[in-house]
Amino acid sequence: MPPQPWPVPEQAGALYAGYLDWLQGRGAGNHSFFVGAKNFLRRFPDPQAFAAEPLRARLAEGGNVRPLLTYLMLHGHLRPGYDYLLERKLHSVLREAPASPVGPDLARFTAAAERIGYSPRARAGMASEVAARLLIQTGRPLAAITDQDLAEFGAAIGEREARDGRDYKHYRHALYASSAVIYHLGGPASLAPKHRAVSKWSWERHLDGVGDGLRQAMVAYLERCSATLARSTVSGIASELAHFGRYLAARHPDLTSFAGLDRRRHIEPYLSEVAAAVNHRTGNPIAISSQRTRIQVIGRMLQAMAEWGWPEAPARRLIFDRDSPRLPRPLPRYLPPDADRRLAAALQSSPDRLPADALLLARATGLRIGELLDLELDCVHEVPGQGAWLKVPLGKLATERMVPLDDDTVAVIDTITGHRSAGRPLRHPRTGKPADFLLTHHGRRVTAETLRAELRRAAAQAGLGDVVPHQLRHTFATALEVSRIASDASLGSLREHALPAAQRATLRRARHAVRRTVPRDLGSQQRVAFDAGMRHLIRLQWVAT
Repeated sequence: MPPQPWPVPEQAGALYAGYLDWLQGRGAGNHSFFVGAKNFLRRFPDPQAFAAEPLRARLAEGGNVRPLLTYLMLHGHLRPGYDYLLERKLHSVLREAPASPVGPDLARFTAAAERIGYSPRARAGMASEVAARLLIQTGRPLAAITDQDLAEFGAAIGEREARDGRDYKHYRHALYASSAVIYHLGGPASLAPKHRAVSKWSWERHLDGVGDGLRQAMVAYLERCSATLARSTVSGIASELAHFGRYLAARHPDLTSFAGLDRRRHIEPYLSEVAAAVNHRTGNPIAISSQRTRIQVIGRMLQAMAEWGWPEAPARRLIFDRDSPRLPRPLPRYLPPDADRRLAAALQSSPDRLPADALLLARATGLRIGELLDLELDCVHEVPGQGAWLKVPLGKLATERMVPLDDDTVAVIDTITGHRSAGRPLRHPRTGKPADFLLTHHGRRVTAETLRAELRRAAAQAGLGDVVPHQLRHTFATALEVSRIASDASLGSLREHALPAAQRATLRRARHAVRRTVPRDLGSQQRVAFDAGMRHLIRLQWVAT
């Protein structure tokens, strides 16, 4: 049915004519559509004025106006607000998008999502829930989307959750995934971490419950530590200081400066409290290492204040080395050979190849989990006459090293390369420079929790108990030394008398402990190999690290 002759405002005439052409091109349109469009354009000759209406009014527009709203949004004439877009189901928008100005951008988005490994269903959901809404509301191509745009979208999701009293996790997950796709499209948006709340806590928040005077001194100390230590390390220090500060606030609320600390009145009762402390989640006593850390952190802070000449420093030393409990010195927690084989078989049969192969690589090279995650694409070096070597990046001890690779381990790395997601280089957390990391999935770095989850799954499948990634490092070290699979050049001609006294004592304790645990029918040559293995184990600092 042709449109009725009664006019629309002159200002909106071109919009109405474009709308009629659009309907005709779709083979759609009826009298209700024409009437609804004319009524809307008489009320809003400038369609953008519609966005200023209350949300309830915007959502109340009838079905005969929806086609016009779809046309206006797709052709850049209306940005109705994220609150409206999140309430609307955009099935018709996505259906009509390919033939609209936003169509090419949506096609680029889905192609980029495919390149970094998302399934067709995930790509369609991300395009529907996030990409289309961003294109409509910002009026810019996805390659020009900024962090501010993504933050506004996330804030709108939070506002809808507050209105409805429920979570919209599917929107948040889609926004998180879409931000990676947008990053790999080359835009200015950055890859924000999924969980950022704790890492962005202020030091004051870490020290909540501590008295004002003590908290100010602690915050100043933490800020000095931040100049030379990683934030995660300083956060750990803040947590330990908070225990001491809350203890003083509860038992000695009148104490406002560390200069007033007294060993018998304040420190010794706190040492007793640390010895009796329990984990607030499990109710079990905290580990000896945790007790030691709580005490030593306080001692280091007070000593630093004295060295720096702070007026808050106590007049004399209050915490001594003997106040810390002695740490147990167990052998490395390696996996027995049978358990090692079963775990390797479970990882090799895993359907989730990327994390499983990453764990196999850790087992084959003895990498710490942080070093594993920091590996880059060019980490394998071919040394003439010496085969392939793995360059291990700076890690816990801020040192690099080279690890020889056999053919099977090189094949594992090749498999990882085939399963990783391609895309733009990602910002290196240590240097801030772009880096092509080896372990990437869906356009982001694989996380430590992803590897731990896969290891838990494989350990359960293998019938093992709780296994942590660092046990793979201990297992590698033990197998390397005991089995003598390392080259003579790697082992050298080290003798026990060349070790420092402390390491010689550790070696003797370790040898006796091992001899109590190995089978009694172990051959003499095997015992010699075991002794040599333990000797080099200590030399390489596996026991300590």
